[in-house]
Amino acid sequence: METEARAVTEPSRSRLQRMRWRSRSTEERRRSQRTWFRLRIPPRLALLLAIVGPGIITANVDNDAGGIATYSMAGAQFGYTLIWSLIPITLALVVVQDMCSRMGVVTGKGLADLIREQFGVKATLYIMVALLVANFANTVAEFAGVAAALEIFGISKYISVPLAALFVWWLIVYGTYRRVERAFLVACLFYLAYPISGFMARPAWNVVLKQAVVPHLEWSSAYSVMLVGIVGTTIAPWMQFYQQAAVVEKGIKVADYRYARYDTMVGCAVAVIVAMFIMVACAATLHQQGVRVESAQDAALALRPLAGQYCSTLFAFGLFNASLFAASVLPLATAYYVCEGFGWETGIDKKVREAPQFFGLYTALIVLGAVFILIPGFPLLTVMFVSQVLNGMLLPVVLIFILLLINRRDLMGAYVNSAFFNFVAWGTSIVAIALTLVMVGSLLVG
Repeated sequence: METEARAVTEPSRSRLQRMRWRSRSTEERRRSQRTWFRLRIPPRLALLLAIVGPGIITANVDNDAGGIATYSMAGAQFGYTLIWSLIPITLALVVVQDMCSRMGVVTGKGLADLIREQFGVKATLYIMVALLVANFANTVAEFAGVAAALEIFGISKYISVPLAALFVWWLIVYGTYRRVERAFLVACLFYLAYPISGFMARPAWNVVLKQAVVPHLEWSSAYSVMLVGIVGTTIAPWMQFYQQAAVVEKGIKVADYRYARYDTMVGCAVAVIVAMFIMVACAATLHQQGVRVESAQDAALALRPLAGQYCSTLFAFGLFNASLFAASVLPLATAYYVCEGFGWETGIDKKVREAPQFFGLYTALIVLGAVFILIPGFPLLTVMFVSQVLNGMLLPVVLIFILLLINRRDLMGAYVNSAFFNFVAWGTSIVAIALTLVMVGSLLVG
């Protein structure tokens, strides 16, 4: 009898629970589900997931249209011989981005803000103008990437570019920092298209591994310019300003800094792996057949007869995703550091009336970048490649300011650089300066 009563009672109780659940409001259901999920996530993992964002986003946006074009040309022209450069570049990238993340966490201020406060308005103005020119060229390159990628699928740039510009403008102006960051993290997932393309190209992995660990140097203007371009596109000056600004806006505390460091390390590693697969895909196919390319679109189209339709389509889709992603972030980074440099209000969470210069500059860069692409005969390829080389030339200047700031105990306290970080960062600055001088010398000599 007792068993039968329990059998009758339990279904009734189950039905009663379902009725109570259905009677709840939508907001109550969501609140209950959020609590349910929180109870099952370990606290440290939950904290890490809450902090993840600035490092992964910044590093992956660096694989933009100009970057993809540079890596594609490097693989097609020089084969696997430039892959070795990605290992020291990875170390330098982690050190540089971690310094900016640390400064943002400890000081609660953006990089341009600190440069203005510590070195004055004049020095800030010179840096801002140079970076504004480079970033505008990069923004134009991103919309060029959108146009080039979708033209492969038969969509005219006169349709794709205005729609892309409207979307990225709407995303930032009408979004919140939390929503924008989530959208950017989702975009990072689509970079998997390039590792898949790399495997589909069937490279000689023994040769790839050998070239990755044995440096290969050539004294030629083409090789040195390409090497500077790779450094400039992998460690671009805008990245330092954006990551520090994003860390500040997210409000990461000093106690949680180690999680921000994990975010930076993972982001840098993933970004360089993607860059390697782009070079490998083009080296294994285009270089082997003596095919020269001048853009990422050329690479995607040239891969079709050599590596198959799917490989070509994935390459083109990756270009579209990277270009749209970077077309959102690069103007945003520019708005951050220019407004910080002049003491104006910044932040995605601000209203337009609260930060008119921030949103005004962002809008201007989006509109002008899109318009330039629609001008017939615009020298697009020149602008894209020169922007990457210009990044390489500006990098040591920005790094020197970062090193002067992060080693000040009155600013950073116990979080000043270690000897190892100073060694890598100063070494990166010296190498960047040397590469620039070699490039200029080789161009003059011919």
